Amino acid sequence: MKKSILSGLKILLAFTLLTGMVYPLIVSGIAQAVFPRQSNGSIISIGQKSYGSELLGQEFKSDHYFWSRPSACSYATLPSGASNWSPTSDTLRKTIEKRRESFILANHLPLNTVVPNEMLTASGSGLDPHISPESAELQIGRVALARHFSTAQLLQLHKLVARHAEPPQFGCLGEKRVNVLQLNRDLDLLK
Repeated sequence: MKKSILSGLKILLAFTLLTGMVYPLIVSGIAQAVFPRQSNGSIISIGQKSYGSELLGQEFKSDHYFWSRPSACSYATLPSGASNWSPTSDTLRKTIEKRRESFILANHLPLNTVVPNEMLTASGSGLDPHISPESAELQIGRVALARHFSTAQLLQLHKLVARHAEPPQFGCLGEKRVNVLQLNRDLDLLK
């Protein structure tokens, strides 16, 4: 009995060291060597200032910036998730209608404007960093007005949004998208 307990403890210790320390260190070392930027969180920086991760959505409230997709978890990374409201939920219907009205009013759009779905519904994780190019285009007028852009700067803003439009992943997964944090970082550099 004592011998089997001792053997069990030795195996437990060996596997704890192997799977809890050795394996993670090897995988982390390979990730750092092969994908250093991604394994460190894909942080967007200018000089020494970090703006955030290009993989995580952030909230932008100011009219001076493009707004991200709504988040059911207020962009918090630990309790990330969706609202879990069903498609027949009255709360979901009212929330979508309120977001639609707010988006149209804030962006000075005609009342019959079709607002893309990602600006009306929260993503499954609540941390989606992308919006569609159409959503970004609908926000250009508000951003330009808030920043007092000239006609020439407005044209530059249209080009900036177009330049940030990424194709579907691997050419076939998903749809065209714009990373809001990257767009807003480059917006601050626009002159």
